[in-house]
Amino acid sequence: MSTRPPTSSPSRRSLLRALAVLPASAVLLGETPGLSGTALAAAPPSGSATRYTIVPFLNSDDGTVNVYQSDDATDFRLARSSAYRPPSNRIRDASVLKHTDGSYYLTYTTHTWQDPSTTIGFARSSDRLNWTFLYDYPVPITNLSRAWAPEWFVDSDGSVNVIVSCSTANDEWIFTPYRLRATNSALTAWSSPVALSGIGANHIDTYIVRTGSTYHAFTKNETAKYIEYATASSLTGPYTIRRTGDWAGWGSYREGPALVQLDNGGWRIFFDGYGDGTYYYSDSYDTFATWSAPTALPGVSGTARHFTVVKETVSGGPSLAKNVTRSFRSGNFPTRYWQSQSALLNLPVVTGSSSTAEKQAATFTVVAGLADTNGYSFRDRAGNYLRHWDFRARFDANDGTSTLARDATFIARTGSASDSVRFESYNYPGHYLRHYDYQLRVDRANGTDLFRQDSSFVPVTAWA
Repeated sequence: MSTRPPTSSPSRRSLLRALAVLPASAVLLGETPGLSGTALAAAPPSGSATRYTIVPFLNSDDGTVNVYQSDDATDFRLARSSAYRPPSNRIRDASVLKHTDGSYYLTYTTHTWQDPSTTIGFARSSDRLNWTFLYDYPVPITNLSRAWAPEWFVDSDGSVNVIVSCSTANDEWIFTPYRLRATNSALTAWSSPVALSGIGANHIDTYIVRTGSTYHAFTKNETAKYIEYATASSLTGPYTIRRTGDWAGWGSYREGPALVQLDNGGWRIFFDGYGDGTYYYSDSYDTFATWSAPTALPGVSGTARHFTVVKETVSGGPSLAKNVTRSFRSGNFPTRYWQSQSALLNLPVVTGSSSTAEKQAATFTVVAGLADTNGYSFRDRAGNYLRHWDFRARFDANDGTSTLARDATFIARTGSASDSVRFESYNYPGHYLRHYDYQLRVDRANGTDLFRQDSSFVPVTAWA
């Protein structure tokens, strides 16, 4: 039996405020940064997978970038180390885009923070892993001292923009965000820079998303060292700064905000906690009004610096038939199976000599997710649904509430063992069904191989 300490999780009560407002069917309200066109926010269909890609520069080396990918925006794993090194200068603050031509593009800061930096760099890749230098672009601002942290933004009309933070020689540490708009599809020609009205000077690392007709800007106040929040009805403004100080509970000395929409419709922000050497994420389900407590991003925190995210749906994800009965075997304890015991889900040994009742208790009907039909829900023999409560996996009758529907819906992710599947909680992204002391619970992924193994289960022929 495992002697590992249990994974630390926040209390259910502490997360309900941020998570309980999610609708059963969440729809993307605007453009997804890094992708062209609108898309539904939903679990990937059977046989497909969600893929999030980040291309951060390294805490130990600002001359190169690594490529990491994840299927849940939490557990990022190295896809390629030292994937790109520009022919000269440095690469910092890399922002990644999937363009309509099918290629991936980077734009980035070309010099260290100590040096004048009047250009931004561009690189291209066909596969996210192998990058080719394109050019360094001199940002045409009179008396420019530094052009930092260029961030891609694709608007609803399909136009490709870069939001870049610039300062001039007369005050080289006071930055203002500017918009550059691509004037050709090859992303080699750009419009004249336009300052974003209303955000004002002394703001850096401005990142923008759009929902409906509203532009939402997340920008670091370089004096206060907090990430602020502003809105506008036009990309170039005027913006109104809505939230200042520690409005979201993220703390100070935070920079490099980047947002992506999760499969369940919520928004996740990533930011660099450079003051304490930690990379964080935080989630919102009420159009950015409130946010979950910041959590260290496992695996890459302390290594990665200032990145953005591309989200795609790709082939090769887990395929699990619905409206069929299955049993579920542990990926790393192959004699142990899911089994309902006194309304709780445990992981006892089940064999051919087990009783009929034990085999029936280890047999479940796989159905479409109650909160997202691309996801999965599981019924026991009595018709009760597997759900989480206080992070314990249990079975309850369907009371028709949205709370139970969300608690009882899981998103299938590829497991670590052959033919295995991991089941991510629909309303607690980054939390998975996993076994601990042969009990099933929902715990936050910690980026370790052991956690991936403990949360991997193999669908097999039903015991009964």
